[in-house]
Amino acid sequence: MAALSFTRLRWALLGTRLVGRGLWPQGTRAKAAIPAALPADESTEGPGTTTGQDPRRLRSLAELPHIGSLRSLFQLFLRGYVLHLHELQALNKVRYGPIWTSSLGTHSLVNLASASLLEQLMRQEDKHPTRDRMEQWRDHRDYKGFTYGIFTTQGQQWFQLRKALNQRLLKPAEAALYTDALNEVISDFMTRLDQVLAESASGDLVPDVAQHFYYLALEAICYILFEKRIGCLEPSIPEDTSTFIRSVGLMFQNLLYVTFLPKWTRPLLPFWNRYLNGWDNIFSFGKKLIDQKVKEIESQLQAAGPDGVQISGYLHFLLANELLSPEEAIGTFPELLLAGVDTTSNTMTWALYHLSKNKEIQEALHKEVTGVVPFGKVPQNKDFAHMPLLKAVIKETLRLYPVVPTNSRIITEKETEVGGFLFPKNTQFVLCHYVVSRDPSVFPEPESFQPHRWLRQKETDNSGVQHPFGSVPFGYGVRSCLGRRIAELEMKLLLSRLIQQYEVVLAPGMGEVKSVARIVLVPNKKVSLRFLQRQP
Repeated sequence: MAALSFTRLRWALLGTRLVGRGLWPQGTRAKAAIPAALPADESTEGPGTTTGQDPRRLRSLAELPHIGSLRSLFQLFLRGYVLHLHELQALNKVRYGPIWTSSLGTHSLVNLASASLLEQLMRQEDKHPTRDRMEQWRDHRDYKGFTYGIFTTQGQQWFQLRKALNQRLLKPAEAALYTDALNEVISDFMTRLDQVLAESASGDLVPDVAQHFYYLALEAICYILFEKRIGCLEPSIPEDTSTFIRSVGLMFQNLLYVTFLPKWTRPLLPFWNRYLNGWDNIFSFGKKLIDQKVKEIESQLQAAGPDGVQISGYLHFLLANELLSPEEAIGTFPELLLAGVDTTSNTMTWALYHLSKNKEIQEALHKEVTGVVPFGKVPQNKDFAHMPLLKAVIKETLRLYPVVPTNSRIITEKETEVGGFLFPKNTQFVLCHYVVSRDPSVFPEPESFQPHRWLRQKETDNSGVQHPFGSVPFGYGVRSCLGRRIAELEMKLLLSRLIQQYEVVLAPGMGEVKSVARIVLVPNKKVSLRFLQRQP
């Protein structure tokens, strides 16, 4: 990255102040605040230049389109985009191009909406990347006196916590160790699914598949983290589990308003207290499971001594080896519970929705799965090396519906060059994943469900993936999704079992399903599907 001279730095900082104050014209390019080019003696060498060559001048920040705070609030609330932020990304990219700035309250944001810009930014990450300051989450922890967790901790403290959590989770070989546990939960889910089908009027209908996938994912992540089954797949779900599930929805729904409304509205409007109550119930649920595990370990130590403790589950491993304190676990594990549920439940819902609309792809997938794992056999992790279409279906689903349609990075340790502009330290970048993953220059026919684009193409075929950063649903680098390997394994085990046993078709009158952004990307209505039993 080029070093910045005093004059260039002065102009860059001035441009950032203008962004922060919303002083650039809305929907236009500011013209006069910063000179378009500096005198030759003030220019600096850019990347790729050598002494003696003409230096590459960085563009002025004033050239960037800007959306002010009032326009942002108008778009969110009066135009109704608060639940359609991903669609607003697409609209703004059409209007302003792949990079623009915006203001919301006191926050200034730089929005990036192309794969090449995302790559430029993410390859310049700090040693301790800051995804987002997570202010609303931290406000709850401060208000209630809870320890920060993996999503709310930053800097060196985050690095040490992440280093501990990486163990027995991050590598594919480590995730594979949980295959038997996941298969146990999925087998119970298949039993429960048969019960739901039998109870339906037609004998083959599930009126809300996302809800059942949510129960499955929560049961699975609790079993992995705590070695405890919590009853999500029973005909009658325990009350504390039901309260947890309702509270997650309550927290996310009110987080939208807490995020965009100024703090002075919190005593006046109901959203803040609803948001706090949602988090309180989430933490109460997690703390109960953690306390039980701590008591279990203490009892084992008293009975057999440290050499006699059998370490198996994830939390057990971290606590018994003193990699994590109980206080750190209470701050972190409720956050892990949330992260471990939405990826599986939403992605599986979208995958079955599209497979039900594409019979040819579904039949090809059924043929692939049963060719490796015949009807009645339970798939194992090793089997997926022979199921490229299965993995492609999951990749394509995540491309169309990234669980988190926007992400964020704050480069705190250095200035950052992106798209020919040099941004000062602590600039907050918004990564527009939803728009990037539907870019026709990266993915031909981007709105269509085409899993085969992820399979190895012939050299003369240009229909495949054109850019490695075109779809990064699990993030990139050291701050990528901690549970990625577990989520991928769970989805492959589940989808292969379902396609092995059922033909999935849309319920009558289902119609088109669209997406809404409640922080995570979810269907705008209940997805109702028929599961037709296949014959062995």
